[in-house]
Amino acid sequence: MTTIRNFPEQPSLAPHPVPLPASGERERILPHPGPRNARSRRRPRWPAAVLGATILFAAGSLGAETPGETAAAGKVNINQASAAQIAYLPRVGAKVATRVLEYRKSNGPFARTEDLMEVKGIGEKLFLTLKPYLAVSGPTTLAAKVHAGSPRKKGGSVPANKPAQKPAPATVPAGKGR
Repeated sequence: MTTIRNFPEQPSLAPHPVPLPASGERERILPHPGPRNARSRRRPRWPAAVLGATILFAAGSLGAETPGETAAAGKVNINQASAAQIAYLPRVGAKVATRVLEYRKSNGPFARTEDLMEVKGIGEKLFLTLKPYLAVSGPTTLAAKVHAGSPRKKGGSVPANKPAQKPAPATVPAGKGR
């Protein structure tokens, strides 16, 4: 025996009638806004202002001397300098300075400043920092340690634009056990 099942009727898929405007009313058609790409948008004017300010700042500082420029006048002859003189270079300590001397003793004088990258502890990044201070001939004229990096003083007060750090809580919150 076969069982016949009754399914509810499917809703009609015909489109609903759209109400027409009342007589005397006109349908208002808005213009298409157009494509949204770089040409159709208005460009902000702030990049031009930033560029202008940068040019003015650069032009004003052309005549000014920075501490890095005065130190760049000193050179270290890596073929004749002692370990103490090599340690005057920025980011170079006594250990790397002795490695430079050992390399120079075993391989002979440096033919060019780029050969300094063969010394352990001196990679490309450090070499680019040292390059303005290096020479392979002439006298060593660098007389004091050059400090490269952030101009911030160690152990000084907190800068005005940064808030002081919050102290750590005295107790551990529940569930965060030690």
